[in-house]
Amino acid sequence: MPRGKLITCEGVEGAGKTTQLTRAADWLREHGAEVVTAREPGGTAVGEQVREVLLRRENASLTPLAELFLYLAARAQLVAEVVAPALAAGRFVLLDRYLHSTLSYQGYGLGVDLGGASPAENLARLRELCRAAVADCWPDLVIVLDLPPEEGFARLAGEERDRIEARELAFHRRVREGFLALAAAEPERLVVVEASPPEEEVFAAVQAALERFLR
Repeated sequence: MPRGKLITCEGVEGAGKTTQLTRAADWLREHGAEVVTAREPGGTAVGEQVREVLLRRENASLTPLAELFLYLAARAQLVAEVVAPALAAGRFVLLDRYLHSTLSYQGYGLGVDLGGASPAENLARLRELCRAAVADCWPDLVIVLDLPPEEGFARLAGEERDRIEARELAFHRRVREGFLALAAAEPERLVVVEASPPEEEVFAAVQAALERFLR
């Protein structure tokens, strides 16, 4: 049986990832695909418990390294329990965040120190940690919903912010820059979709990115 396809949706807070991922899953099912969806961190019993630790604002004392390894642990469980079996069964797996969130949030946003001699070396080491955590299960397609963080938070106005969302705007700007830098480095895997237009226009671009998998 042919291996399934792993498609991930990334972007800053408020970019509309969950909405677009849900629409993508429905669209693929309408075209006869078997689809499994999950969110990160989460998607398993263990992962949801880790998510609670990571996002609670009371856990402000978490260090960047502790944060990183919690994300990697939840992801390793998700891949072993959900992603790898679904791909082996030939299904589409759609994830709300994955490896490139770690590269952008912990790498570019936090600048996590992994003992490298430069930011570039730290990022390379981070990429290898990500690769090891998922047993080299790299996505076939990454849809990056691009939006200025200010616009994303305007969409979330009135909602209580979690520990990550509550970080300063400069952090979220670095995260956005990280996603765009990663997309520029891997244009064959990462597709940037402008997320400012109305939902229908955004999904039209998402659908165009998905269509090559149904040919």
